[in-house]
Amino acid sequence: MKYDFDEIIDRRHSNSMNYEGWRGYMFRDNPDAEFPFPQEDFIRLWIADMDFATPAVILDAIRDRLNQKILGYTSLFDPAYFTILKRWFQHRYNWDIDPRQLVFAPGVVPALIRLVGLLTQPGENVLITTPSYAPFKMAGDQHNRQVFYSPLQHHDGQYSMDLSDIEAQLTDTSKNIRLFILCNPHNPTGRVWTPEELRALGRLCLDNNCRIISDEIHCDLLRRGQVHTPLATLFPDSNNIITCMAPTKTFNLAGILHSHIFIPDQELRNTWMARHWEMQNPLSIAATQAAYEKGEHWLEALRTYLDENLAFLGETLRQQLPLARFRIPEATYLAWVDISAYGNIIGDTERPSRFFARKAGVLVEDSNMFLAHGEKHIRINVACPRAVLSEGLQRLIRSLA
Repeated sequence: MKYDFDEIIDRRHSNSMNYEGWRGYMFRDNPDAEFPFPQEDFIRLWIADMDFATPAVILDAIRDRLNQKILGYTSLFDPAYFTILKRWFQHRYNWDIDPRQLVFAPGVVPALIRLVGLLTQPGENVLITTPSYAPFKMAGDQHNRQVFYSPLQHHDGQYSMDLSDIEAQLTDTSKNIRLFILCNPHNPTGRVWTPEELRALGRLCLDNNCRIISDEIHCDLLRRGQVHTPLATLFPDSNNIITCMAPTKTFNLAGILHSHIFIPDQELRNTWMARHWEMQNPLSIAATQAAYEKGEHWLEALRTYLDENLAFLGETLRQQLPLARFRIPEATYLAWVDISAYGNIIGDTERPSRFFARKAGVLVEDSNMFLAHGEKHIRINVACPRAVLSEGLQRLIRSLA
């Protein structure tokens, strides 16, 4: 079956954060700022959802569920859901999941906020690597936990964890770090951490009485030849690794608000259920089950298209913006581009995201959205039709000419 990833879909009047909510999200300090482009002329390459149609097999499953005519209180009683989930994780990641460890949350970000409160006490703190997905810090802030940063090392665009720095911070009793939040694969750099890197990190944390939340939401979106390793598979006897996964990035389902949280510690899981037990959305269940049962063929076609978009981006930058530094990410559909060589054009008084919105009518996220250690970088979402990506790139390039 062929899929039309070149289709341009009109997202107006859909309450889309991507299309309609960007001002308040990206420029919350001044959401009423004027830009010399009408709303419909902006090219949106920012937030991490896709401009591709959700797979037809998922939309059909939602329609079938609607045809049952009643959307009453719903939870998961059908064992087929868990059978399909087990098959997906076993097939793709050689992970024999235990469904008894599974709880649900309306997204990974809400899960992070809940988990920080469960896993730490007042006075205990959190460590993350930077640049980082900003909600990692937000989850700590929500509970008045101090969030410490360990800068990623990078050479020629390839990032790695500074294990010596992580060890020094974990053993610093004045910091009292009891939780590490890992992004695997990493957002925004796109690194797929190797088993060796993950083992080293896991040992450091667990040997220093530090629990780990592993956000693995991007795990299905790998380049060809890359392999994702769930951290929990390397430490099967540990109860101190919580894994967060979801179908939402993989299948463009962010709006269904459904994620899988694996909590191996029974006592912790009981506490979660006591505080956060909730019914499920029947359409979310139908969509997720169809995604994991019938969506793999679409996913493989998507990966090919994303690989080609990233190659197109790399070649365009090489030819037309040669001072930009970019390395194709090992995972995700997000390109992390160093534009520091063009800093004299952007200037020091304006964020790159605002500069490109004002000068090019293109929405991209900049380092301000990734906490620290990503100065003069922008993140470009390539999960869009190639014609849209091409036009967006040409506008960015012209604005820096």
